[in-house]
Amino acid sequence: MSTAALLAFAPARKSGQVLAIPSICSAHPVVIAASFAMARARGTPVLIEATCNQVNHEGGYTGMTPADFRGFVLDIAAAERFDPAGLILGGDHLGPNPWTALPAAQAMAKACDMVAAYALAGFGKIHLDASMSCADDPTPLPDATIATRNAQLAAVAEAHSPTPPVYIIGTEVPVPGGAWEEVEGLTPTSPQAALATVALQRAAFKAAGIEAAFARVVGLVVQPGVEFGNENVVAYNRPAARDLVACLPDLPMLFEAHSTDYQTPQALADLVQDGFGILKVGPGLTFALREALYGLDHIADVLFPDHTPLRGAMEALMLQKPQHWAKYYPGTPLHQHLQRHYSYSDRIRYYWTDPIASAAVADLMDRFGDKNIPEPLISQHLGATYGEVMTGQTAKTAPALLRAAVMRALTPYFDACYPAH
Repeated sequence: MSTAALLAFAPARKSGQVLAIPSICSAHPVVIAASFAMARARGTPVLIEATCNQVNHEGGYTGMTPADFRGFVLDIAAAERFDPAGLILGGDHLGPNPWTALPAAQAMAKACDMVAAYALAGFGKIHLDASMSCADDPTPLPDATIATRNAQLAAVAEAHSPTPPVYIIGTEVPVPGGAWEEVEGLTPTSPQAALATVALQRAAFKAAGIEAAFARVVGLVVQPGVEFGNENVVAYNRPAARDLVACLPDLPMLFEAHSTDYQTPQALADLVQDGFGILKVGPGLTFALREALYGLDHIADVLFPDHTPLRGAMEALMLQKPQHWAKYYPGTPLHQHLQRHYSYSDRIRYYWTDPIASAAVADLMDRFGDKNIPEPLISQHLGATYGEVMTGQTAKTAPALLRAAVMRALTPYFDACYPAH
């Protein structure tokens, strides 16, 4: 499935056919490998996306450029025997967000360099997001300015992409990384706002001399009324989104839903049926990974008396390097400790690539090797996987249990986008 195949999503819906795809927003190798394994088993494509903070021409917090990330993902695809023809690479929230401390001209220059790097590396799905205010900008940024800057970024992508990319516009979601506090309720985007965003962006593409490229806008990011905070999840309220969904026939694209992590299987299926053709998930997958790692860590406490807990290593690392969580996790020291390890926003995911964390995880997994773990300990500490173990679906080894946890989190996304008939 090439990126261009996403162009078929909106026309298909207008003829009564529902097409959708999960978007895996993660740089963790276990998450990416599990995504390829599930897609290979089901015969579906895989859409892997990187954000502007995570991967950019300066390295991002992963230390990877877009070309590096592409090579990283393709290596995992090869290891999983997944045909790379079924891989779509996307860039999420591509814009000046990493450089908003700079004046707008400088921040946009860096954003243009980043988009060029994504385009040259073959990322065919580009989410244009220049919605954030820079150092010398008003707050909030006027919609017309956002549209003009998005078109500037699109022109760069047009000039550097080896094949014509598809685009996502709109950004009625929190900045990359998720909400900063508890989310009590959300109002879905109004139909008027959705239609106005499309009209402004269409005009900006035309003014930038890339009017033809607007035909390749395949998705509009809107707020369907779903989000998660550190400790709560706002579930999809289908009746509340009815007016927004009703304007879809007037649009030349489908909706893209961000922050769908932790939604129920039924909510995900409802989103797809309502026209959210791209379901983005990221923290929910590494949350499942962390749960499994901590479950294995507790098992290691029982089996290996000299075991040094992974939990302690991660706590020390996050206290030593608080930049990824400090401003997101308020409250008492006890409450901050709870959020560092167990928050839905899963900001611990920023630390797994740190050499200290990587070494601690490697030590934990080396402890187990490929030996079978006693069933009662799996029941006690990895209970969600126990049924799969007892039926033989999942082996009793640490690597198998870790992958199974991620695949269990992925399953409702694949089920919603590729329902059995």
